Amino acid sequence: MNTATDVLVVGAGVVGLAHAVEALARGLTVTVVERDTRAVGASVRNFGHACVTGQSGDLAELAHLARERWLDLDGRAGLGARATGGLAVARHATELAVLEELAAARPGEVALRTADQVRAELPGGGADDVIGGAALLADLRVDPRVTVARLAAWLDAQDGAEVRFGTAYLGFDGSRAHTSRGTVEAGRVIVCVGHDLDHLLPELAERQRVQRCALQMARTADPGAVVTPAVLTATSLLRYPAFAETEAAVALRERMERERPDLLGIDANVMFTQRPDGTLLIGDSHHTERTVEPFLDDAVTETLRAESARVMGLRELRIIERWQGVYASSPLHPYLAAEPEDRVSVRVVTSGVGMTIAHGLARRHFPT
Repeated sequence: MNTATDVLVVGAGVVGLAHAVEALARGLTVTVVERDTRAVGASVRNFGHACVTGQSGDLAELAHLARERWLDLDGRAGLGARATGGLAVARHATELAVLEELAAARPGEVALRTADQVRAELPGGGADDVIGGAALLADLRVDPRVTVARLAAWLDAQDGAEVRFGTAYLGFDGSRAHTSRGTVEAGRVIVCVGHDLDHLLPELAERQRVQRCALQMARTADPGAVVTPAVLTATSLLRYPAFAETEAAVALRERMERERPDLLGIDANVMFTQRPDGTLLIGDSHHTERTVEPFLDDAVTETLRAESARVMGLRELRIIERWQGVYASSPLHPYLAAEPEDRVSVRVVTSGVGMTIAHGLARRHFPT
């Protein structure tokens, strides 16, 4: 391991790697340390969806900055980032009203689609009650199982950069970073450890109310059809701010509270993406605590599976894998940017949109 570096990044998930990429681009030397032997956290347990169109305000600015970097890095590192867009499916007038309002406000990013156009994108021809939808033109997709590993390998191969797995960060004394494999002279440290912030900086995590959000996800067998965009549903329109902030979202939430307490009760975001092997990533539920139980509830997984199958118009949707995702969450802000010590920065996404904004946060941290 290098014994001196301009920037030491703690954490080799997408947020940490994004900051390492920007440091290197500014001519700085950078070392990334990651306690695990490969990335196994939130960056690999998600849909691989950069929901650019679903953001608003500051998050939208960060998402567009990140989108540019994803496509730039894909050309250099072969990450598999694809400008597939997203597809929001409307099965009720209250859902379509949200999409119509957003399309009118952002015509360059949201394009309304007819029911037939939406059904053509869905395996099984879509649910019988599909009445329309919208293409989310700025959205990107990656394969979460391989993209972060490819980015780490590419970064490690660059002059001036090093990624050290199996190396735990222990602290910083103002000039030296202490790790489980020795000390490193570092000009600055950037801590990007997601929901494990309380392990390193417990007072900061407590003050900023950073907790763990646990979610249930699953992978299903190939449905026998290509699903190009990331597919969102009614619950997605209540989760992502660009949709949720519309006036029409009020009526949608009221209807969902009356008609679908099963989905709102598990804080569901019913959506799915397809991996290159044809299998589908479906999900997800949300439950937030400082320490989350590791156990999966089959009833929750079945609710998500059944609703996904209905949206697609499939009679059968067989689960072949299931897991628990965990990410950092805070009711105070969608991301945490803090400087708790001299020459120590913290960057943590606290809203589940790390794939969407990580590269934007990093570009802002290292302005040109």
